[in-house]
Order: sequence, then structure tokens, then C-alpha cells
Amino acid sequence: MVQLPEFPWDTLAGAKARAAEHPGGLVDLSVGSPVDPTPALLQEALREATDAHGYPTNWGTPEARRAIVAWFARVRGVPGLDDANVLVTVGSKELVAGLPQQLGLGAGDAVVHPAVAYPTYDIGARMAGATPVRADDPDDWPAETRLVWLNSPSNPTGDVLGVDALRRVVAAARERGIVVASDECYALLPWEVDAAPSILDPRVTDGDIGGLLAVYSLSKQSNLAGYRAAFVAGDAAVVQRVLAVRKHLGLMAPSPVQHALAVALGDDAHVDAQRERYRARRALLLPALEARGFSVSSDAGLYLWASDGTDALAQVDRLADLGILAAPGTFYGDPTHVRVAITASDDDIAAAAARLLG
Repeated sequence: MVQLPEFPWDTLAGAKARAAEHPGGLVDLSVGSPVDPTPALLQEALREATDAHGYPTNWGTPEARRAIVAWFARVRGVPGLDDANVLVTVGSKELVAGLPQQLGLGAGDAVVHPAVAYPTYDIGARMAGATPVRADDPDDWPAETRLVWLNSPSNPTGDVLGVDALRRVVAAARERGIVVASDECYALLPWEVDAAPSILDPRVTDGDIGGLLAVYSLSKQSNLAGYRAAFVAGDAAVVQRVLAVRKHLGLMAPSPVQHALAVALGDDAHVDAQRERYRARRALLLPALEARGFSVSSDAGLYLWASDGTDALAQVDRLADLGILAAPGTFYGDPTHVRVAITASDDDIAAAAARLLG
């Protein structure tokens, strides 16, 4: 049986209790769960698809697959995909956790992920019996590497991989027959960069998406975290191989959710509106952290990657004294930073900023 570490956020109970003792109450900035309402058109889309008496398809409904293909062409600059290149998933976390197993990886195989990274890449490798490896440079990939995870924009750092960096990864992977999966869930939330290119972008691939996957979620940009609406796209051979396994596992998104996903991908206005809400919260919280002595990086995404130069757990305690709960960088492989989410409500972000400035 695979021995897994304690779930990271369960270890924050003490800091959470400490923060809750603040006279103004707890402001929880430790997780990235959306708090804003699901857009009305998506709630209506879910309601209009409630007569879902038959089993949904593992692959994704034709409507959902068409919407994914059209969205990649229109929004991500990736033309030429078709049904065989896309697959609906039950949120993106289950795909991140399950992909090594679904690709048939196991003992003797290595799964590479960023040096500072969302912990599920590591857990997914362990669940498959493979070896997780932290590495940002292709020169550091071990000989037994079978799968490489990228995350751009990064959770937690906000770093973005540009076209040249992505091309280098793709070239190195092709030389060795390695699958590259790029987690791009925050790609439509750029702040200090013009854009976060996809691993499937023709400028990266030269028109050949062999061995490449892009993983995407609507949880953040569409406030659909509760719907578990996500998808993966890329090399048809790899997608169909994963689909064949998922059919046996019974992994399928509910039909009403797939309809809402299709509607969401066809509407850019609600995404633009949500981006501006996050932009305003970031503009309030980031300078407040800096005024408190933190250095902050956040090129894109929903997190401020901050450090005051001390140990991460000490920083968590320091913020907890202000009634603010943050996630220590140790969750992600960095003992010198904390991750501060900008997904809280306007009132909570304003309260946190005021406490930092007080």
C-alpha cells in the first residue's frame, strides 16, 4: 500500500485556530476556492440540462467536445484540434492525480514536476508506484523519465513559461519519447505578462502536438469549482489511451455539468468580468503585503508568493497573529515563502489589507 503524507491543509488547524482568535475574525487566504457567484447563464445552463436520465459519456458529450475545440482555437491560439484530441474530466485535480496510472506508469518510471509545485503532481506519481522528481531544467530529468508536468502559470509562484522555454521542454521530451502534460488552469489570469502560451501553441509545437497534453479547468475563471468542470486536450493517441482506461474506471462528468461547460466556453464576457474582480483584489492586497515587509511575486494566477526572509511556518504564524491564514511554502517544496490567495471576498481582502497596513 502506498504511504501518503498527511493532507497538507489539515496541518494548518493550529494556525487557523490562532487566526480565528483575532478580534476581527479569521480571513482565510490559504486556499484558492472561488467565493463569487457562479454566473447566471451557467446556473441556467445547468438547470436546462437536468433531464439527464442516461449515463454520461466518459469522453464528453459531442457538444462539450465541440466547445473545447472551438475554445482552444479562439482563445488559446490552437487551431486544428478535433474530437479525438479532447476529453472532459471530473475537475482537473483527478486528472493530475490519475494521469500517471492512466498512462500505465509504475515502478522504475520517473514523473518530473516543477521544483516548487502543487503537491498533487507528487502524489499522482506515488499512487502509480512511480518516482516523483522535482526538476525545472530538462538537463536534470533522470533517464527513467516517462512523464513531465509543467504548470504555467504556476501554482503557487505565478511564474509563466514563455514560448522559448516551452519549446526547449518539447524538444527535450521528443528526443526521449516523454509525454509532457501542461497544467494551464490559470492561463487567462495574467497580470505582469502579456499572456501565458499553451504547450499546444503552434509557436511551441511547429504544428506537431505529438506527446503533448494541456490540462484545463473552469473552476477559477468561471466560478465553477463546485461543478468539477475541466478537460484535457492534445495528442490524440495519448488522449484516446487515457480515455480507454477511464472507461473502465467509470470516470465521467455529469451530463448537466458538461452542458454548462460548453456554455461557459462559448462566453468570454463572464471570464473577463471575473478577471477584473481578481485584478482589483490583487491590487489591494499585494502592496499591503509589501508594506508589511514581504517581497511578493505574482506574474499570473490567483496567488501572491510572498516572503519576509524568515521560515515559512514562522511567516504563517506572523500572519495568523493578524487573523490572516496563509499556506506555507513547505506545502509546495519551498520553506522560505507563503502562498496568499486573492480568491477571498472583497470585504475579506479589504480587511486583510487593513490589518497588514495597521
